[in-house]
Amino acid sequence: MFKNISNTYPIKEEWTRIIRPPSGWFNIDIKRIWHYRDLIKLFVYRDFVIYYKQTILGPLWWIIQPLFTAGLFTLIFGKIAKISTDGIPHILFYMSGVIVWNYFAGSLLEISKTFVKSASIFGKVYFPRMVIPISIVISELLKFLIQFFIFILIYFIFIFKGVPVTISWSIIFLPLFILQTALLALGFGMIATSFTTRYRDLMLAINFLVQLWMYATPVVYPLSLLPEKWRFFSIFNPMTSIIESFRLSLLGAGTVTVPFTTLNIFITLLILITGMILFSRVEKTFIDTV
Repeated sequence: MFKNISNTYPIKEEWTRIIRPPSGWFNIDIKRIWHYRDLIKLFVYRDFVIYYKQTILGPLWWIIQPLFTAGLFTLIFGKIAKISTDGIPHILFYMSGVIVWNYFAGSLLEISKTFVKSASIFGKVYFPRMVIPISIVISELLKFLIQFFIFILIYFIFIFKGVPVTISWSIIFLPLFILQTALLALGFGMIATSFTTRYRDLMLAINFLVQLWMYATPVVYPLSLLPEKWRFFSIFNPMTSIIESFRLSLLGAGTVTVPFTTLNIFITLLILITGMILFSRVEKTFIDTV
């Protein structure tokens, strides 16, 4: 009696967006991540503003921490141990290393908790999982810029006092050094979170290893202080090149060569690609593990 009109007049379905499960070894959709840029801004706001909302000093901790650390290094390594700083004023030498290292280490440690810390969000709503690591790198960059501004103030105080501080021509590459730090932290962080999802005790190991890593990096000593036979091993530590280049561009002292920098850029890109591949693989099944 009733005729099925759907067969006679087929309805064409149109969708505004199609969500497909990730497939393949490398499944990072840059266009989709860009589409969720407003969500990245919200996560940055959460990390940058709300995190210190219920603290007494709030964002002032971002200023106090590098100043206190640089002051402590000046006292212990500069005044007591009398470690050379290549003629750079102690506070400028140590603070330049501390703020760059803080950016790298802070980003790496926070990204390493991505899957575990954000499991409740990932289980409720869909968005590209890469959004979280990217937002962490950006929020940590804002903290770095605040600390860098304090460093520049101290820098001009020394210049006003007549202390000879030389700016190198390589200062034009300063944004690239910061970008390399961000990409390196992003790569290592994604590698770390890919393993900490299954092995939780690795979080403690990563915190410990990052602390040791700082002393294997010329943060409290210049690379020129290392004997030639040990300097070869520093090539495989990309943070060595970044911190030495950072000091060379702003303070005029740093042991950096073009082959050394080029190799470290290649290592950084290799770590980033490896991290993205592992992250892409783990995000498919991590919710069952967490």
